[in-house]
Amino acid sequence: METPSPLPDDLICPAEDIFASAVIRAQLDAAARESRGNPASLRKTAIAILNEVQDKGRSAIAAALTAHPFGATAATRSYSWLTDCIILAALDLSTRHLHPLPTPTRSERIAVLAVGGYGRGEMAPQSDVDLLFLTPYKITPWAESVIESMLYILWDMRLKVGHAARTVRDCLRLGQEDFTIRTALLENRYLAGDAALSDELNRRLWKDLFKGTAQEFIEAKLTERDIRHEKQGGQRYVVEPNVKEGKGGLRDLHSLFWIAKYLHRVQDISELVRLKVFTEEEFDKFASAQNFLWAVRCHLHLITRRPNDQLTFDLQVEVADRMGYVDIAGRRAVEHFMQDYFRHATVVGDLTRIFVTKLEAAHVKSAPLLERIFHRKRKLKDGYTEVHGRIAIASERKFLRDPLNLLRLFEEGLRTGMLIHPDAMRLVTANLHLIDVEMREDPVAQKLFLDLLLKHGNPERALRRMNELGMLSAFIPEFEPIVAMMQFNMYHLYTVDEHTIQCISQLAQIERGELVDDLPVSSTIFKEGINRKVLYVALLLHDIGKGRDEDHSILGAKITRKVAPRLGLKSKEVDTAEWLVRYHLLMSDMAQKRDIADPRTVRDFAKAVQTRERLDLLLMLTVCDIRGVGPGRWNNWKASLLRALYRQTRRAMDGGLEALNREQRGSDAKRNLREALKGWDAKDIKTEIARHYPPYWQGLHVTAHTVFARLLRDLKDGEIAIDLHPDEDRDATRVCFALADHPGIFSRLAGALALVGANVVDARTYTSKDGHATPAFWIQDSEGHPYEAARLPRLRQMIGKTLKGEVVAREAIKNRDKIKKRERAFRVPTHITFDNDGSEIYTIIEVDTRDRPGLLFDLTRTLADNNVYINSAVIATYGEQVVDTFYVKDMFGLKFHSKSKQEALDKKLRKAIAEGAERAIA
Repeated sequence: METPSPLPDDLICPAEDIFASAVIRAQLDAAARESRGNPASLRKTAIAILNEVQDKGRSAIAAALTAHPFGATAATRSYSWLTDCIILAALDLSTRHLHPLPTPTRSERIAVLAVGGYGRGEMAPQSDVDLLFLTPYKITPWAESVIESMLYILWDMRLKVGHAARTVRDCLRLGQEDFTIRTALLENRYLAGDAALSDELNRRLWKDLFKGTAQEFIEAKLTERDIRHEKQGGQRYVVEPNVKEGKGGLRDLHSLFWIAKYLHRVQDISELVRLKVFTEEEFDKFASAQNFLWAVRCHLHLITRRPNDQLTFDLQVEVADRMGYVDIAGRRAVEHFMQDYFRHATVVGDLTRIFVTKLEAAHVKSAPLLERIFHRKRKLKDGYTEVHGRIAIASERKFLRDPLNLLRLFEEGLRTGMLIHPDAMRLVTANLHLIDVEMREDPVAQKLFLDLLLKHGNPERALRRMNELGMLSAFIPEFEPIVAMMQFNMYHLYTVDEHTIQCISQLAQIERGELVDDLPVSSTIFKEGINRKVLYVALLLHDIGKGRDEDHSILGAKITRKVAPRLGLKSKEVDTAEWLVRYHLLMSDMAQKRDIADPRTVRDFAKAVQTRERLDLLLMLTVCDIRGVGPGRWNNWKASLLRALYRQTRRAMDGGLEALNREQRGSDAKRNLREALKGWDAKDIKTEIARHYPPYWQGLHVTAHTVFARLLRDLKDGEIAIDLHPDEDRDATRVCFALADHPGIFSRLAGALALVGANVVDARTYTSKDGHATPAFWIQDSEGHPYEAARLPRLRQMIGKTLKGEVVAREAIKNRDKIKKRERAFRVPTHITFDNDGSEIYTIIEVDTRDRPGLLFDLTRTLADNNVYINSAVIATYGEQVVDTFYVKDMFGLKFHSKSKQEALDKKLRKAIAEGAERAIA
């Protein structure tokens, strides 16, 4: 039996612990003698022997990787070497014992080659085994028998084998037609058999296939990379990245290696240092990123026991634990792990950019098509020159004489619209030490930085590049902790630094007039005039306090007080920026967690904001903050809430807070209803207006009042009337009910809606003087959209069955109230607060906890069972976290002032949450 010789010394544990070649050969030879020419018996015994040694070898590698969780390079070589040994054992068994050929003819030769990732000698625990069986001519019956026997042995060992049997001519022809095959051939590695055949293949590949085709190969690989990135989400900071295929993942590093090998025939990426493509430092970064990503991939495979490369939320926690990360400084181990992951992914992007630019410089890669079509010589300032359409430094020595040039480079990039040459970027990265306290406090530097934000219309471009190069953290050291910081939740789709840049991008789009249709109020505010300097700086710093034990808004405000003057803000502007950062969540919380139909909500908000300038700035910051969280987080529901709060607050500021009262709202609502019911008999209108208590008039819009008027006028005894109306402007379906009032009605409705999978975003219920309940719910489907018309009949049917008692929600919901496995890793502590000041007539109970399908039903049922009357509920969801806010009274119509009653309710609500959580993960 052939074995890889000599024994490798770069494995993660001793080679003999992985595969004891001499012992295994002796065992297989003994099995051959005992089988006495019976192939089936020999194969069965051999597979048992090889399975045992494979399990033992894999266990040894896995144990060594557990002990040295970052020893990925050695681990991937070890898995590859173990596979080599098994392949060679199978080949030896097939050629010496199953199909011996004492006198082979010239055509009866075979070479076995590893190709693809296996050819590189890199394998994860669950990697495929890609083999090429090379024959000189058409496959002979002997070669076919050998290949078939080998494959059956490997398949019976449950190896995932990809194979092809070809001649040299076949390889050349297929490689010409298919770049995937060509790439696999590029990485071929001789294992055993006829070495002359393997040598001939490589000679012909380089002479007849690879030579003179570098440009088409490179273009194909880069196009393939772009398509792959698009499929994986298009950017580096997706919260559940694919370690292999995602942007900044292993496949990007493989692409660099393929191109380098095709161009320079390198066998190792380190040879690119000698070729001056990478510096020593850049190669070290490449090696570090590659080792880290391979470590993550190996641990993923070991955890899942399958070829899984998607780093889902639940697996992030397990991989972080296996790799030795721990909770530090108020942040979970998984957040530290993912911060390292994203930093390595950024390095991969930097190296790719440097490499691709080198290719363009050597004319082996075409410049982008649009750049070639529209390229014109741009007028650059002194000190800069154009190299292949990019800004380059004319004289590094002169450039470095003035540290301010580090900032001027990015301004020149924005001014001209040109990309910065990687050599210039390298120069910046290598000289970040020039950015010291003196430079940061230089008024010229402050102006240069503010100009990057304010002057050129696309600040996100400069900020993103500065951030990737470490320049942003060098100029604002307080920014460094949030670079690549992951927020381990389902709400935020980006790292904190990328979220900040996305927010600034949103603001720049508003300023450029690109979002007038989506954001009419914000666009108008900007057009009328606003302090841009304060707003951009506040957005840049609004999350700078994240990741510490202290409330990030409070800490961020303290940091803003220090940083804003360094960025050139005057004393009053610093005060405003500090206030905006301190209260950057205020408007969002008021709009989404409070009932803005309650005049006290608007009055309290107006008192906190105080001035029209702050109101305008806070609205802009809030809109950009929500939109910058990620695609799908902004919707018409949130937009309508913010617009309503903004307009009501403006009216209160313009007309005086005393004008904002329940009586005035009630009078206005009754007048509006009279106008909406034109054509009704005056007596019927009088009856409708007289039947409702004041909260009804203050809590609903005239459109809902009109619907209820029609439902109640035609309502028969014992009947349940339902009106379903998709409200596209608010991204929700409004559901109005009219029925006889009884205790617990709100809870039963919540249960019915939970059974059909509806997400309640707002709800309120009122009891009329003549004993009717008029609940109104605003619901969305699981995608956050209004229910389609075709789904409304089933919704109506299920609600009706539940209200009539035909379906018991408490029992039916048990099978639906489940949390998905990948979402179980999130920790959301439960906080319950009682607020008797936020409303004139209600106690506000706010429940902040882990979201799940049946939560609202459990909470409302608990409140109903304890004789709590719910007037309205406002539901704000942030990924896996939800804040359910209830406006309630006790059975006597009074607030819950008693501390003992609050504590008793708190205890029962927590019990309901805990029991539901256990059910959800059972």
